[in-house]
Amino acid sequence: MAENPLNFVNYGTNNQALWQQHPEASASVTAFSNQSIQNSSWTTKMLPSNNPMSSQVGSSVNVLSYLQQHPNSFPVNDSVQPLFHDSSAEALTYNYPPSCSVTHHLVNSVRTNPVGQSDTSFQPQMLPNFSTTPFSSTILPLDAPAPISAVPLQASSFSCLPDQDTNPDSVVSYAQCLPPVSTQPLTSVAYRSNARNESDLLHNFPIINKHSQSQLLNDHYQMNGNYPGGMGSLQQEFAKMNYGIKSIRYVDLMQERDLMKYGTEDEEIALPPTVCNPDARCNPSIFRCTLSSVPQTQELLKKSRLPFGLTLQPFRDMKNLNIIQTSSIVRCRYCRTYINPYIYLPDSRHWKCNICYRVNDLPDDFNWDPATKSFGEPTHRPEIKNSTVEFIAPSEYMLRPPQPAVYVFVMDISQNAVETGYLYTFTEQLLITLEQLPGDDRTMLGFIGVDSAVHFFQFRGKARPQQLVVEEYSDIFLPVNCGLLVNLRKNIDVIRLFVQSLPALYESNSSTSCCLGAALTAAHKLIADIGGRITVLLTVIPDLGPGALKSREDPNQRAASEVSNLYPANDYYKRLALECTGHQIAVDLFLMNSQYSDLSTLADMSKFSTGCIFHFPNYHINHDQVQVKRFQKQLNRYLVRKIGFEAVLRIRCTKGLSLHTFYGNFFVRSTDLLAMANINPDSAIAVQVQMEENLIGINTACFQAAVLYTSSRGDRRIRIHTLCLPVTKDLSTIFSQFDVKCAVSLLSKMAVERTFMGVSLTDSREAMVNTVVDVFGAYNSAVSRMNRASSMLSPVTSIRLLPLYVLGMLKHRAFTAGQSIRLDNRVAALLIFRSAPLEVIDLELYPALYELNHFVENEADPPRLHLSFEHISRDGVYLLDTGSYVYIYISSNVESSIIKRLFDVNTFEKIDDDNTFEALDNPLSNRVHSFLRKLSIYRTVFAPVILIREDSPVRSLFSRRLIDDRTESSHSYIEFLSYIRQEMRK
Repeated sequence: MAENPLNFVNYGTNNQALWQQHPEASASVTAFSNQSIQNSSWTTKMLPSNNPMSSQVGSSVNVLSYLQQHPNSFPVNDSVQPLFHDSSAEALTYNYPPSCSVTHHLVNSVRTNPVGQSDTSFQPQMLPNFSTTPFSSTILPLDAPAPISAVPLQASSFSCLPDQDTNPDSVVSYAQCLPPVSTQPLTSVAYRSNARNESDLLHNFPIINKHSQSQLLNDHYQMNGNYPGGMGSLQQEFAKMNYGIKSIRYVDLMQERDLMKYGTEDEEIALPPTVCNPDARCNPSIFRCTLSSVPQTQELLKKSRLPFGLTLQPFRDMKNLNIIQTSSIVRCRYCRTYINPYIYLPDSRHWKCNICYRVNDLPDDFNWDPATKSFGEPTHRPEIKNSTVEFIAPSEYMLRPPQPAVYVFVMDISQNAVETGYLYTFTEQLLITLEQLPGDDRTMLGFIGVDSAVHFFQFRGKARPQQLVVEEYSDIFLPVNCGLLVNLRKNIDVIRLFVQSLPALYESNSSTSCCLGAALTAAHKLIADIGGRITVLLTVIPDLGPGALKSREDPNQRAASEVSNLYPANDYYKRLALECTGHQIAVDLFLMNSQYSDLSTLADMSKFSTGCIFHFPNYHINHDQVQVKRFQKQLNRYLVRKIGFEAVLRIRCTKGLSLHTFYGNFFVRSTDLLAMANINPDSAIAVQVQMEENLIGINTACFQAAVLYTSSRGDRRIRIHTLCLPVTKDLSTIFSQFDVKCAVSLLSKMAVERTFMGVSLTDSREAMVNTVVDVFGAYNSAVSRMNRASSMLSPVTSIRLLPLYVLGMLKHRAFTAGQSIRLDNRVAALLIFRSAPLEVIDLELYPALYELNHFVENEADPPRLHLSFEHISRDGVYLLDTGSYVYIYISSNVESSIIKRLFDVNTFEKIDDDNTFEALDNPLSNRVHSFLRKLSIYRTVFAPVILIREDSPVRSLFSRRLIDDRTESSHSYIEFLSYIRQEMRK
């Protein structure tokens, strides 16, 4: 892949040399200092060495408090004396480091307070070394008319750091080039305790993060201690506040038919000002919680009956990811939490952890800003400004040298595989992406073929690879010790010729069996010492050797109310996957079958090795162009997307909360640590959270996910996501801030896991219904003041959509009963929920329906419609986005002009369902296809567009996804609500 330069800042190690680069700044500071001393009414002097305050080395001292006790020990201007006994006066605080060779002066940092005055802050600038004689340091009045920049900003010098991202990232280098401790600055801090009424404080959330040393000691183990300026009651006030909560409105679900008019966008929750950066937000597509406001007590959580859990897509593709290179990564020395925007900064030398609430020392170099080559506020650091950051890890985070990228392809070459023609598509896409495979100059490839024997390919320099066949599949071995793995960069021409020859090499193969277990064992042995990825391409059930399987499907039972054989037939592939995980190997599966292949058993090879599964039913290169297109697009994405090797994921949470059960593809090492041999940007996990202790006196609950992995370029990295949520004791707030999208993602993953463990589909479906009954029963009894038998009240927030999503889950092919569905197809549908990200699950459960008739250039996007034929007219064209597929439904009475502009034919009868939906040169077609592209921007899987006429034999593909309507075996939405209401009254 092409390398993208990433900018990072370099700077020198010598203070004197660094300062000499700015002689004009040195002169400015000298002049500024002299002028300030003469003109300022607030002038202080360095303490003599025999002064009692000088013993306070390295600590913060409140000057006013000290001078009240020792009025003669610190000579100051007479105009300051009246302030000493004024309790409302501005506080002056000094920090005394062990030794001083640098002073602070005013820089550009102004904040306007409510009365129109400018609050200024002080940041350090480096000066030539001073002698040990006392010197003057100036503090300007807080109402200074304008800020003065002591050192003009200089253009930074840049160099390049390659990364495999397709988008440029911001890289800031905080390496070892920092002033030594002996030259740390004397920090002068001035702040005003502005007189504000209580209501103004509650609405504006001013950030106040300057503590004195005494206050720091008093609230060592409490996050929300007293604030300077007489605000000791702020903690109690926070408990009464619902941050960012609008006045709660209600809707009666039994009466309201148009729930879409309230919108489906996520609501943003405001954070209290106790956190360092309350404006930082973690991308909800990456990390989110079912409860956007966390209950304060266990009793409150139990009373709400709401599911409490997290969804996480830790390696999701990101734009403008901040990558930090530093010699020391700041972490809590007690719980090992990484510093983040939601910690608490009592002063510039300490930080309080937002997970365990203990106070840590802030490293001296953390205040250094490489962009300006000066000391500054800690809040300027990217770790504090961003809730997602990535560190280039130092050597102590490595147990061994970073592994190279290694890819092994295990290809089904049986007669059935040859007939499907998948090898032509596979080799075509591999040749296209060969030079784009993630990796560096050490990248290696290997190829293994499998039918009734295992076929190895030995590469020997520039010569044609030699095929080595091992027919003894019961006790497989590697036929040679070298040449089975080949360096991609050095042998790309030989590899290209070999890949081109694969389809013709087996076009006359007559073997109908498959010993996949033996081939996987061989692939594991091949790369066990290195690690990497095994990609399996399969078309038939493995019926020979280790892990051999037999058909367990009864075609006559496909429509039965109870579905059997959804759990694995044996544990061979699970045990193999665990061995692979131990050697940092992931196994991915592409299944292109037309007959039963026992996917429920094969799926274990990917689940426990952090792999992926892709299913293309009835694949044939000539007979099913939809599946061929899906295979092309998804294979291309799979080959070129980012990948992380030998990864581990740990999630930390606020004291009082704990993690209960994880859901997804991984291996659980401990209660909060997941082993991930490979990690990719398209997979997500979920985890249940439980409350072990009440969160009394705590304003926020935080979760931090940290992924340590090896990039395909061979460096060790740590990607960190931190989620912060307000804590509330108001039950109505908890309900109104319920995140239904996150909740249904968690519930679907839980249902899938229960099903694969042997729980019947009937029990899984019943659990889904009970969730709705419990939630709305709790809401209507505990919060609602209306308790009419005919009503079912809900906040107008996203919780109102919970019955819709659960009904969609009940009607989805993964969980539905009474429909004839092939067993492998049902299992594939279940596997979608196991590892799919939130956006995919959202559309799978409740697809998005739009009318296309009235598209006009520059017009706003069409409104989303409820999924019912009530909204389908006989003269309309509709788009239904189901996540995996996009259907274009054409009614029979559509105007001929619309048909011509969209499909380039004159009448409805001439529309061919098998044709592709191509863009035409007219405003309506351009607008529709632009909308289609917009829908696919954040889609991680390719969704083919399928045309469906009203009289089409495949019309059921569209009609069965209209969730609101009744079917022969399921309720309509209104009937489902009536059933829920009836269950609530029991």
